[in-house]
This record gives sequence, C-alpha cells and structure tokens, in this order.
Amino acid sequence: MNVDRARGLRVGMTDAEQRLWYYLRNRQLDGCKFRRQHEIDRYVVDFVCSERMLVVELDGSQHFDQQDYDEARTRYLQAKGYRVLRFWNNDVLTNIESVLEAAVEALASPGPSPRPSPRRGEGAKTKRAPPE
Repeated sequence: MNVDRARGLRVGMTDAEQRLWYYLRNRQLDGCKFRRQHEIDRYVVDFVCSERMLVVELDGSQHFDQQDYDEARTRYLQAKGYRVLRFWNNDVLTNIESVLEAAVEALASPGPSPRPSPRRGEGAKTKRAPPE
C-alpha cells in the first residue's frame, strides 16, 4: 500500500526534499498548506498543495532512466486536475530562490500546468535561515 511507502519516504527525505520542505511547511509559501510525500491515487508525490491543485516534484539522477514513467505520471496527475512543477534536486540545493519564485507564480496562477522549471532571478525570501 502507498501509505506505508509514503511514511517511509517522509522519514528518508533527500537533502533537496528537506531543503524545499523547510520553505513549504507551516504555510510559509503564499499561505498555502503543503503536504510532503502524499498519496494521490496510485502515486506518492513529493509535495502537494491540494487547495491550489499544485504538485511539486523533485528529480534526481535516477529520473534520467525513468522519463517515460515520469511523463505518464505527470499526464495522469494533470488529468486529475493537478498542475505539476518539476525541479532538479541541484536547482533546489543551489538556486532555491528561483524554485520558490516559480512555485509562488504557479500558486497564483489558476491556469493549466505551469512552466516546468524556474527562471533566474530573485525569489521569495523567508525570515529564517535554511538548515545547513
């Protein structure tokens, strides 16, 4: 069952997932509630804001070998009404401001799936420093 898998994934989050979760938790990003490693039907997504129907997925090197699976999964989620944002782990670790900017932009947009990767530039700022 995916619930047990989701629990295991929450315990073993990657460095990139931990870093992004730091900014998404407790309604810090645009006042939206995000869940991490959340089950949506047969899939477990990295992060989801159900009220805005936005899924945020982080991709590491293993995703080079599973691009067809990822595309099918994205199409499935989009068919369910979700917009899907994908970022490389490296983007989260080295350019969190752009990742957050793209997420805020997607949360504000009621339209179809937002652009898949962040643009360069200043992003959302938080009051606390990120974990080291």
